[in-house]
Amino acid sequence: MNQPTVMMAELTWPEFAASLERDPVVFLPTGMLEQHGPHLPMGVDHLLPTAIAAMIARDVDGIVAPPLNYGYKSMPRTGGGPGFPGSTGLDGATLSATVRDVIREFARHGVRRVCVIDGHFENLWFINEGIDLAMRDVGGTGLQVMCLQHWDFLTQETLEDVFTEGYPGIELEHAAVLETSLMMHFYPALVHLDRIPDNAPMEAPPYDIWPARTAWVPDSGALTSAAQASAEKGALMAAQYRRDMTAAVRRELLS
Repeated sequence: MNQPTVMMAELTWPEFAASLERDPVVFLPTGMLEQHGPHLPMGVDHLLPTAIAAMIARDVDGIVAPPLNYGYKSMPRTGGGPGFPGSTGLDGATLSATVRDVIREFARHGVRRVCVIDGHFENLWFINEGIDLAMRDVGGTGLQVMCLQHWDFLTQETLEDVFTEGYPGIELEHAAVLETSLMMHFYPALVHLDRIPDNAPMEAPPYDIWPARTAWVPDSGALTSAAQASAEKGALMAAQYRRDMTAAVRRELLS
């Protein structure tokens, strides 16, 4: 039976069952529903990992599971915080439990190779906890799980080509050049080019405080300027992701 798509949600159950016979890598995109400025949709953090996962899955004959659309709470210094309508966060324990349940279910189906691709900065340790708990649950099945956040694969060379005025760090790159460029490459119809902000970088102290200090966050929601974003820069990053993430998946899960 030929698999018509890499997207798990688009397969029938017999097609999915047949695909398991080749022991594929199943990719699990994770993200967040969170404001991304006036120019990007709130689903950026799961849309990008889904597109990246699909790109890699086609190279390694894998399958892309439906994304986890909700993630850990938006924090002011890295995502603008809870003051923006639409930013909808989970408690950390809820995210960990969801990741645990999904991976445990994959193992029950017979999946033995999972790659989690995350797109929301604040998610990582709660996803790691969910993976660790799932591995305890399914010990002895031979399950292997890999977890990554896509921006960690950007090389210094790519960063210098994309950020000609200097890379501000992933914490400030919320709704800015990196995400905007990738969205212009993968989902150009969802980017409002006429609304791309050009605000100064957020200035915030090196700590968090509750209640959240909304005054720290630029009104646009972008933590620094996105004016230098372009589809060409998005294509450059996507090409590097495809090359290096594919190589990492082959090395860790398929060798």
